Amino acid sequence: MLLLAAGFALPANAHDPSAWGGVFRTRDFGANWFPADAGLFIGGALGIAINPQDPAHLLYGTDSRLLRTKNGGRDWVTEAAATMPGAVFAVAFDTDGKGALASSGTRIFYTNDGAVWQDALAPGGAAPAHAFVRSSAAANRVYLAGARGLFFSDDRGRSWARAADGVLPESAVSALIVTPGPSENIYAVIDGSIWMSSDGARTWQTRAAGLPTGHVDTLAADVQKAGRLWAAANAQIFMSDDAGVKWTAYGRPLPDPGTMVRGLAASDDAKTLVLSTHRGVLRSTDGGQNWTQVESTLPVHLESGLLLRDPRDAATLYAGFSLTPYGEMWRRAEQGGSLLAQLDPLSLAGGLAFLLLMVVIGILFTRWLLRRYRDAEVAPRLR
Repeated sequence: MLLLAAGFALPANAHDPSAWGGVFRTRDFGANWFPADAGLFIGGALGIAINPQDPAHLLYGTDSRLLRTKNGGRDWVTEAAATMPGAVFAVAFDTDGKGALASSGTRIFYTNDGAVWQDALAPGGAAPAHAFVRSSAAANRVYLAGARGLFFSDDRGRSWARAADGVLPESAVSALIVTPGPSENIYAVIDGSIWMSSDGARTWQTRAAGLPTGHVDTLAADVQKAGRLWAAANAQIFMSDDAGVKWTAYGRPLPDPGTMVRGLAASDDAKTLVLSTHRGVLRSTDGGQNWTQVESTLPVHLESGLLLRDPRDAATLYAGFSLTPYGEMWRRAEQGGSLLAQLDPLSLAGGLAFLLLMVVIGILFTRWLLRRYRDAEVAPRLR
């Protein structure tokens, strides 16, 4: 696109990556990125899901609404505007690609057909969800990384229960993965520690050998090698080849010691690493020995939150960015939900009575003013 100024033709990008947040896609494992939501002007990308039956069919949770595309992002339509009018923090498809799940700041929703969204039965602390992860062993089971704890559902997300009540901390689950196997392993990062269960979320143990205690940011499973896991902690990447029993540092520390990593993906040969961080997207092509910040078409001054890998194409990644810091958006959503939960019926009745009283007083005062005005008009005529 060209802009004309003072008689000269000046080149301009069709999309200015520094002006907005949004979601970007790469098909070569982070070498080149392009906006997947061009023209939408999204403030914050919060969650994205790829239909397991159709990689061009996506659900996209943003800071203002839920969006859907069926052609890979060329066209987007607003979804469930009346049901979820605000921020949508996490989304996921059912395995059949027809049903789906979504989390607003205060509620969990589900749809069976993509047309009608309904409230799920979810206890306090589930919303706003950070992620939905489906079980690899049980067809109808789903796990939810909640604002205050881990939750599970055995009916495809229609109703939820807290996992390991009294065992796991009731804090935000910042990362959640499920690895397949004879008995699937569930891993959750809570308060900077990795918790693992191999019996369907009934019993849990920590996986911390070799990791900085209480400082794990995120966790990811290797798509090629069974038992291999990746973690980020204290601005350093770690790797485990024994399902998280022991961890060793991988490559060199990140350039900025204070970097917070929110998403991690490793190539098949473990040489190329891509990270979404609070300082943008970082990439290494030499096994973590050297790191560079990806610029060009990506925002360089915004936080990057979600990092999603296409399950059908290992080289395709999605990265999300936000104008408002992600931590602030989560805090606002959780505090808003907590404040609503604290309102009991008596308080609501008292507030309503006060509002009605103010309305009555306003009406009476208005009538009094009108009478004074009429009296003031009539008085001169009577003289």
